[in-house]
Amino acid sequence: MPSAPSTEPTGGGTADTTTESVPAAIDTSRLATFFGTLLALVVGFVVAARVASVRLVAVAPVYMFTPLVAAAVTMLRSDVSLDEIGGRIGRLRWYLAAAVAALALVVVALGVAVAMPGVAFDPTADPTPGIGLPSGAVGVVAVAGLVLGLGMTVNAAFALGEEAGWRGYLLWELAPLGFWRASALIGVCWGLWHAPVILDGYNYPSFPLVGVLAMTAATVAFSPLYTYVCLRARSVLAAAAFHGVFNAAAGIVTAYAAAETTLLDELVASPVGLGGIAAFGLATAALAAVGTPELSRSALGGERSESDGSTRG
Repeated sequence: MPSAPSTEPTGGGTADTTTESVPAAIDTSRLATFFGTLLALVVGFVVAARVASVRLVAVAPVYMFTPLVAAAVTMLRSDVSLDEIGGRIGRLRWYLAAAVAALALVVVALGVAVAMPGVAFDPTADPTPGIGLPSGAVGVVAVAGLVLGLGMTVNAAFALGEEAGWRGYLLWELAPLGFWRASALIGVCWGLWHAPVILDGYNYPSFPLVGVLAMTAATVAFSPLYTYVCLRARSVLAAAAFHGVFNAAAGIVTAYAAAETTLLDELVASPVGLGGIAAFGLATAALAAVGTPELSRSALGGERSESDGSTRG
């Protein structure tokens, strides 16, 4: 709790009643509620899947909403508002910028992957089998349009299940740590949250244990870009659009990058393998070079007054 401002007279003059703005601290009780609820949901999913003899990978789209539920429980118990965590439309131009950036990063990831020994570019690959899109330049434009359209709508709706937790509540809560530390911690949590589905064969079916580490490395590399998008758009919805387009475009890497071995296929020529980590790492290095916006609760949506629970900013 911030200390009360001093009202003691100085130098024999009148009392100084000016209240200084003190940044809100991280509330460990709220964090305990969030992570406790999230852990209970994750364990519940694992147990239910075992009892029903259903693979977690099969219910992954539903599992994606566990961070949102944990955030909702935390916010309801502590009276944190949607507006505070960036639950607004925000700056629309940054939605498009985020979507195009996600698509570009996937293309860079593909370039990194095919530059690796044992991985080659397959020009005959079809990233949209069964749809029958035209070939050549028209086909490239059609694929990009399809990726952006699906990514910013259907995929973004599912991605919001994650982003409401990670870049919504948790980023707001950890904002006092600053841009880089908050992004790194969220990246670690985000990666480890994937562990149950990865151990069940998601993304790295031949290397599940190594896959947990690879996914965590990927999410740590990805996280600063997601934080940046939230701050620029002043909306967690923009992060969901970014996430949705990335997921929609991920098939481009897996389709066009032909790897000679399973190890290269899953851990290198993958949007969440070395290719994706390197692409986002380069983008993060660029952010560090040019400077990042200040991360604060007011920049995300609002900083609450601990005395009355109201929102400032």
